[in-house]
Amino acid sequence: MSIRIIPQDQLEKSEKRTADMIPPLLFPRLKNLYNRRAERLRELAESNPLGDYLRFAALIAHAQEVVLYDHPLQLDLTSLIASAAESGKPPLDIHTLPRDKHWHKLLHSLIAELKPEMSGPALAVIENLEKASEQELESMATSLFASDFVAVSSDKAPFIWAALSLYWAQMAALIPGKARAEYGEHRQFCPVCGSMPVSSMVHIGSNNGLRYLHCNLCETEWHMVRVKCSNCEQTRDLHYWSLDSEQAAIKAESCGDCSTYLKVLYQEKDPNVEAVADDLASLVLDARMEQEGFARSSINPFLFPGEGE
Repeated sequence: MSIRIIPQDQLEKSEKRTADMIPPLLFPRLKNLYNRRAERLRELAESNPLGDYLRFAALIAHAQEVVLYDHPLQLDLTSLIASAAESGKPPLDIHTLPRDKHWHKLLHSLIAELKPEMSGPALAVIENLEKASEQELESMATSLFASDFVAVSSDKAPFIWAALSLYWAQMAALIPGKARAEYGEHRQFCPVCGSMPVSSMVHIGSNNGLRYLHCNLCETEWHMVRVKCSNCEQTRDLHYWSLDSEQAAIKAESCGDCSTYLKVLYQEKDPNVEAVADDLASLVLDARMEQEGFARSSINPFLFPGEGE
């Protein structure tokens, strides 16, 4: 099963959502998204051995909130949606969509917002990025989208990704149309942009009990049934790991078929869990999964594999 976005003018009344339909796609709601993330990161930092880094990530998230409203995006995505509906490709495909220089503006605004808060090596990194040419910035973005993480130092990647994520989230929030679930492949990638998830969330409220994968770039969420590997979609050799107990709000779902894992966050256990913040704050669980021989099938936007400088 895959998910396609259908243009509004192609929708028929029979395709519109009814009360008992599972929404296959949840487009990002950007209002206070980054502030909520920053608050959660600061809260988790209080009792976490990685507290300093969580507070560092909170500074970036808060800066994203400020820059989001300082630099709104106006864009007509109608033709992109129509083209994607015909081709079956994500409308904001990270591998094919031409990047507007808007994301450069977002990056420089993030740097300006963060400079007074940074010192030492972190300040040196953003000052270095501030001097980077447009070609250098584009080269780093291309490498990150190609998962060539060695080509971008791990201290620069979170800042580059923060700007790219803001740009893609702004575009995703502007998409006109509805989503429809269809049979297809590549369900492990975001149907909007083609990036990978950061974690998955079992919701409460109107989507109670439903699991959604959360995109690490455009902040969209897409439905994935529970007890199914989000990476290879097998169901026969899944196990759930936690550091606390069976009632833990964060578990790792491992798959014996593809030897990968993805974290599952349960809002019913803790309604304050946040897809990015709680994933980052539970790196001890990642270390345990690596010891067990499983590889992560996701990337956290604040923690990229790569080479430091």
